[in-house]
Amino acid sequence: MEITEVRVSVRNEERLKAYVTVTFDNCFVVRHIRIVQTEKGLLVSMPSRKLPDGTHKDIAHPISQEFRKVMETKVLQAYEEEQKRAPASRPPRPEAAGSPSPAK
Repeated sequence: MEITEVRVSVRNEERLKAYVTVTFDNCFVVRHIRIVQTEKGLLVSMPSRKLPDGTHKDIAHPISQEFRKVMETKVLQAYEEEQKRAPASRPPRPEAAGSPSPAK
């Protein structure tokens, strides 16, 4: 199985750094993968559902450690690339765009 596309949507939150969509073999997509900041660094968190008992269960996840490592590496590389591009492509903050011009 080949990862054919990784799309990153950067977030400016304390812990949540991005949502990621991964496409496999140009025919299967997994959305809502999260990149989360932890005390140990960035963590790739698979999409999950909250159960009635308050725990979470992954909806989709790699079966083998080998493929998990491949996927995490590609996801984090895509995130780092997006971080490098993001400042130039982000729109100005609303308060900056709506600032009145100084009186002359």
